Amino acid sequence: MDAQHDGPPWRWARGEPGTGPGAEGDGGGGGRAGGRGGIAGLPWRSTLLITAFVLIGSGFAARNQPDRVALDALGRGLLVFGGALLLLRHRFPVPVVFAAAAVTLGYLAAGYAYGPVFAVVAVACFAAVVHGHRHAAWWALGLLWTGHLLLAHWLYRFLPPDGDGPAPWGQELPVAAFAVAILAASELVRTRREQWAKERAERAAAERRRADEERLRIARELHDVLAHSLSVINVQAGVGLALLDADPAQARTALTTIKAASKEALGEVRQVLDTLRTPGDAPRAPAPGLDRLPELAEQAAAAGLTVRTETEGEPRRLPPGTELAAFRIVQEALTNIVRHSGSRTARVVVGYRPDALDLRIDDEGPATGGDAGGSGNGLAGMRERAAGLGGTIEAGTRADGGFRVRARLPLHPEESP
Repeated sequence: MDAQHDGPPWRWARGEPGTGPGAEGDGGGGGRAGGRGGIAGLPWRSTLLITAFVLIGSGFAARNQPDRVALDALGRGLLVFGGALLLLRHRFPVPVVFAAAAVTLGYLAAGYAYGPVFAVVAVACFAAVVHGHRHAAWWALGLLWTGHLLLAHWLYRFLPPDGDGPAPWGQELPVAAFAVAILAASELVRTRREQWAKERAERAAAERRRADEERLRIARELHDVLAHSLSVINVQAGVGLALLDADPAQARTALTTIKAASKEALGEVRQVLDTLRTPGDAPRAPAPGLDRLPELAEQAAAAGLTVRTETEGEPRRLPPGTELAAFRIVQEALTNIVRHSGSRTARVVVGYRPDALDLRIDDEGPATGGDAGGSGNGLAGMRERAAGLGGTIEAGTRADGGFRVRARLPLHPEESP
């Protein structure tokens, strides 16, 4: 992609800052290409092949054009010099394209035969365009064509070979077509390279988005698992400490609850971490769903919270993603009640609608202002889960002082578990 610029082409050829188009790939008018230094990074083989082709082809062309000056040491030197310029076409494309045009004009001004000498300019222009210096290539070809017009139609009488006449104007059409073909091919390659670069950038951005989404998913899973289990453990640890001397049997029950909650949390954390170690494998255990609501009620009961669950509509299997999101939303809502509410009862209503799954979790309140080790990300995590499925979360204080969480997760007829 080239930037618009001002200034004459000879400023680009010197590689002055801010005067050439925006260089891409491996180098601009005064820089190095691709970060490779030394002669090892130069295109030796292609340059040798092009130079050999130009030398051999020009020799045959000189034999077939006896009216032109025979190819001598000077002519061969110009051809070799022009070919040698191509060694730097990737590092200094702008100076090379103008130098190649100048060498070609000098070759023609000396009266040597027309022929493969134009291949040097073609390759130099191609390199300039694909590296983002399209305007420099256009200027170089334009100057070459203008110089050829002057040589062939006005300056021929002052230049070798002796007795040479003006060239027919008809030959300018092939020369112009040659220049247009070079530019068209170069622009086509440049456009394709830009498309490939854009596609690579889009793929890289998509991969980064997927990685970010996966990190967010894992963070949500770990938060929900740990927040719920640690809240139960925190409450039971307080109960155990308080009753350790007065009621050892009840303290033992609290410790048993802590053991069970920690074991379950470790199992779920291990399942989440397994997806990091072997991302291509299926999870060893199914993701939790609404069928595990009784377990949540038991865990909440161990923390001193009585949970009543109700079902509206006909229960049915849901997509795994919806099942998991619904389970985590109810889990987080009950965890928040244990942490922050003075109520010892909660009500969970699961509504199966034709086009959505409705969840409602209520507690009688009031809020205690307690912390219990929470991170403050519970409601945000619930909203992220619902939004990931195109659903919504509403949470707020009821008129009677209680607290309500409402979630709606849309279902689509084509979804299947």
